[in-house]
Amino acid sequence: METTNDDSQEAVLPPFQTGIRGRCPRCGKGHLFQGFLTLRPSCEVCGLDYSFADPADGPAFFVICFGCVPSVALAVWIEIAFQAPYWVHLFTTLPFMLLTCIPPLRPLKGWLVARQYFYRAREGELVRRDTIERP
Repeated sequence: METTNDDSQEAVLPPFQTGIRGRCPRCGKGHLFQGFLTLRPSCEVCGLDYSFADPADGPAFFVICFGCVPSVALAVWIEIAFQAPYWVHLFTTLPFMLLTCIPPLRPLKGWLVARQYFYRAREGELVRRDTIERP
């Protein structure tokens, strides 16, 4: 569902819809990435400058919480329950860990960038006391 901002007449696309697909958060047509996780400098369709985007370690944090923890739990369970040799972990735990940790990185990063655009998140600024207007 598209909504419009009060500040402008352009449509605002939902972050989940554009970010997960790796599309431009403004037009929904241009690509967000060049390569696996590298952001493009700007959208090739609408020209939106992606310099506002800084998801930092957000995607890695979510992947660690929701992907790596279950992978390590699986490895520990296999080790305790079966006292498995290392080659068993190589063929069970390693593929599971790779499948739960690497594929979600790109959609999560795209979602975080799209949310930054949608909510107009910007870097914080310090405000001096003498510039604050008092009622």
